[in-house]
Amino acid sequence: MSRKKDIENLSCTDCSIYNCKSQDKKFPGFCLTTKDNDGHSIADDIEEIKKYLQGDEQDAVVARASAQVEGLFYGKLTRVEEIIEFANRIGAKKIGIATCAGLIEESKIFTNILTARGFDYYSAICKVGSVDKTEIGILEEHKIRPGGHEAMCNPILQARILNYHKTDLNVVVGLCVGHDSLFIKYSDALVTTLVTKDRITGHNPVAALYTAHSYYRKLLQAKE
Repeated sequence: MSRKKDIENLSCTDCSIYNCKSQDKKFPGFCLTTKDNDGHSIADDIEEIKKYLQGDEQDAVVARASAQVEGLFYGKLTRVEEIIEFANRIGAKKIGIATCAGLIEESKIFTNILTARGFDYYSAICKVGSVDKTEIGILEEHKIRPGGHEAMCNPILQARILNYHKTDLNVVVGLCVGHDSLFIKYSDALVTTLVTKDRITGHNPVAALYTAHSYYRKLLQAKE
């Protein structure tokens, strides 16, 4: 059950108008497009960002390439194909792959596709370094299989290795929640995601949202 929020704390998920998409209605009073933030003029932010993205910096190139891929191929390309199209449009030649060990076979297929499309690639698996989890303070009983060597995921090392190999665009393939955060934090190259891990739903996490009023209604139960 949702709690009532005061108007100052309302945000985009409290809206049902979405005038920001096409401006064919009216902005609600709490709209983030028109509302200043803690003394910061949102109109100034919008103008500053707009001018910045009209330039030649990497962020501007990425913003335009993203919009072009969306507009030209909406509903026509798979995520794999969109990544390839995006990479071409930003001039990426060498693709880094930060892969989960559990999705290494899928990553191998992805490398074959990249090669067929003329890209170079370099990959780093999450268990690289083979550091036992206990070496960073994880209790033995908190391992998946206690009693033996169980390598921790090492997204910082994954990022460093791909940085050393000067990849132009890094692709996440199924890194765990939190490990993906660390990889993105330490990656020098721009990062996009091919696979978001969800072991329960076959890596389709939105399934839990689609079924939140049926099979996964437990997600909506208030915390005791």
